[in-house]
Amino acid sequence: MPLVDLAGITPKEIVPGYSARFIHTENMTFSYLDVKAGAALKEHSHPHEQVAHVLEGKFQLTLAGEPIQFGPGEVIVIPSNVPHSGLAITDCKLLDVFSPVREDYRSL
Repeated sequence: MPLVDLAGITPKEIVPGYSARFIHTENMTFSYLDVKAGAALKEHSHPHEQVAHVLEGKFQLTLAGEPIQFGPGEVIVIPSNVPHSGLAITDCKLLDVFSPVREDYRSL
């Protein structure tokens, strides 16, 4: 799988307003998200380390109770098992990278 065309991956709505295209490697999951303005992601945590990168738009991540707004080119690292939630301030394009692989996303 050396070259992947994102346009060839069918998006899956993982929660209302969040459509994702997934790439899974042996040790990581890449989630390319299109998020509608106002779409919220409820607080949750997982054992995976996560790196969240805003490609377009403005997004608010609440990490361990602290709200952080970030935009294009900004990245937030979410440690394993830390509670977090999200809210799209505008329409957004995000890239979330998880390690290890999100096996729960393989079945979507």
